[in-house]
Amino acid sequence: MTDEEWAFFEDFNLAIRAPNGRKPANHRLVLDGIFWIARTGSPWRDLPEEFGKCSSVYRQFRRWTLTGLWEEILDALNQSGAAPEALQMVDSTVIRAHHQAAGAKRGTPRQGFGRSRGGFTTKIHLRANAHGLPMRTQITPGQTSDYLGFDLVMADNLPEPKVLLADRGYDADRIRKTMDERDILTQIPMRKTRKMRVGVDHRLYQLRNMVERCFDKLKNARHVAIRYDKTAESFLGFIDITATRLWLRHLSRRPSTLKSQDESPRFAKQLHDSQCGYS
Repeated sequence: MTDEEWAFFEDFNLAIRAPNGRKPANHRLVLDGIFWIARTGSPWRDLPEEFGKCSSVYRQFRRWTLTGLWEEILDALNQSGAAPEALQMVDSTVIRAHHQAAGAKRGTPRQGFGRSRGGFTTKIHLRANAHGLPMRTQITPGQTSDYLGFDLVMADNLPEPKVLLADRGYDADRIRKTMDERDILTQIPMRKTRKMRVGVDHRLYQLRNMVERCFDKLKNARHVAIRYDKTAESFLGFIDITATRLWLRHLSRRPSTLKSQDESPRFAKQLHDSQCGYS
């Protein structure tokens, strides 16, 4: 972890104290250990000794996860205005679960496990912005419809887009009506079985590749590419940790690109043409 990353995480981490009131431990070292687990996909017991005791690092990870720290950090980045929000997109991907991930309390469905064509799986639902940065992530059993995942990620507490891109898996009258009520222009290809035909601006729709590339970057973390966690909270925590690091990497490498997407001439022209009904 770089000094810039730690400067960002420090205030969030120190705000959450241990339940016994003890002074904070070396949270930077703990975070480094958590990042190592996320990147390599290794079991906790294989954590190198330089990060501290694996049981201590795991307990701190669970404490931060159950308090909602990772989601809070991701929401703070979304509300910061550091990335464009006018154009957003949603998508989902199915993740294979390791056989040792089964066996958590309350049963597998409540922990986000299911059966799909890929076998024992979990589905990740993602909402991303125009820079391909994650805005909201949720998980469901692998066989869950994209319709349900759409409701989970399109929360009202995030910045609203002007245009929303999605593939034909989200082609439903209910979704289109809900977005119209929120004054959001949807660009969703039609299913072959749709009776009422709806057009799509293909120039705008081409930008949906950003969410596919976002999934590709998230899966560079082996703990996201394959699910090893028994509980839904832990797996979603690792997804949000990886998503936050994508944000920080983007902001540190491309500071000159943080202008609003509304100011982009290409996007503005495409949005104008779509609202005017041009193809």
